[in-house]
Amino acid sequence: MPQRLLPLLTSEPQSGDALGAALGVGRVTVNTLARKLIEDGVPLLISRGGYALLPGTPAPQLLEIRGQFGRARRYAGTVGSTQDEIRRWADDSQDPAPHGAVYVAERQTGGRGRRGRAWDTAQGALAFSLLLRGAAGQGLPEPSLPELSLSELALMPLAAGVALHEASGGVGGLKWPNDLLSPDGRKMAGILLDADLRGEEVRRAVLGIGVNVTTAPPGASALNEWNPGLSRARVLSDVLAALERWLVAPPGEVLDAWRSRNVTLGQRVQVTTPQGTQLFTALDLDAGGGLIVQNETGEQSTIHAGDVQLVGQWAASPA
Repeated sequence: MPQRLLPLLTSEPQSGDALGAALGVGRVTVNTLARKLIEDGVPLLISRGGYALLPGTPAPQLLEIRGQFGRARRYAGTVGSTQDEIRRWADDSQDPAPHGAVYVAERQTGGRGRRGRAWDTAQGALAFSLLLRGAAGQGLPEPSLPELSLSELALMPLAAGVALHEASGGVGGLKWPNDLLSPDGRKMAGILLDADLRGEEVRRAVLGIGVNVTTAPPGASALNEWNPGLSRARVLSDVLAALERWLVAPPGEVLDAWRSRNVTLGQRVQVTTPQGTQLFTALDLDAGGGLIVQNETGEQSTIHAGDVQLVGQWAASPA
């Protein structure tokens, strides 16, 4: 299996003989395994010096883990969706994923964003899912999130946005509720939160994040345009450390931090819901993270879900 070779690889070239000795196979077999990894999407470089992962690859052995998040981690070349993969891992009766487990993939064939949109994970992007076990889903000895209500769950994308902005070096700003935009309004990252509920309590949540680090699809932006030198491994390590802090921060602190980093409040926004599309001015957040808006007649309301697009200065951001 090619996965036998993957944990041995680093960003420094190693000879086929050395890797073969570690695996108990010949160098021809090592070459075969390496080429299968490449076919699967793993950025593995083969040169005269040997075999090496592309520097900055977010493989488990190349990450700096500073807390609980990411201590359990898996990495793959191509999967359908990291959200689905980490759920399967969480449900594994023999080796269930603990709270804070991370699944990273180079490419997703069935990745999805909010409202069923496709999640493009082009080369140079970082795509991962983080498992968050709630108190209602206890069954493992590892620590989990405190008991969460549905209202508290709504703050998690905002807290994740703050963590992502922090880990990206403070580049750009946050668009409600789940995007990081570049200084010129293009999308650099998105957040997706899926939750499994037990009554009114959260059994577990899966937080999916996609970040354009070194390259970006047409119309989007990459972090390296604004903060050169960032690698995907560094961004992932920094995001996990920041998430571990912000996901348990007091709600008021999360809301204040989001407000200080946002590009939504005070802007004209176009909101699309099943009832239709309307234009508003975004005023503030309520205590649960909902977006308080005002229409042209001065009437205020709060939006908790829907497709929100910025109109004007930040309108360059794609959905």
